[in-house]
Amino acid sequence: MRREFTIVPPDLRLVVLLPAISLLAALIGLGFAAREKPQVWLFAIPIALAVVLIAWSVQRRRVALDGDLLAIAAGFNSARVRVADLDLAAARIADLADVPTLRPLLKTFGTAMPGYSAGHFRLRDRSRGFLLLTDRRKVLVLPERGGRTLLLSLERPQALLDALKDVAEPRSQR
Repeated sequence: MRREFTIVPPDLRLVVLLPAISLLAALIGLGFAAREKPQVWLFAIPIALAVVLIAWSVQRRRVALDGDLLAIAAGFNSARVRVADLDLAAARIADLADVPTLRPLLKTFGTAMPGYSAGHFRLRDRSRGFLLLTDRRKVLVLPERGGRTLLLSLERPQALLDALKDVAEPRSQR
């Protein structure tokens, strides 16, 4: 049985701000360069494609529990983790303002904009993390037995944690 869990939508004012400023700067630069070489406007095509890709990646966010498999789609990245590989005893819901060691430090492969972080990151404690963060106040922290930590911004994080525990319990009773 597949269950989807709703992600907190990102604050689009923050997410759109950086790409909009970058797009405006690029178009102004193209305008100045095109006065001497009109063919420079062809560079507007890859710039437009980049904007479309960024918009698509911000919209691609999903968390689903399918049997004993947790599937996360976060922008260009995705992760699939077996429930048995999660340390549910250490799982918790946290405010990242109160737990500085869990804040993202370095993006290794992902998307990072104000109000939106998705993909593979190093956390402040130097551990690996897979993030889908749109709101840092109520984050589900799911440590994996392999050392990586999943950080998810869900509207109802306790619902996913309870569902994961329900899936894990029958296995431990066998």
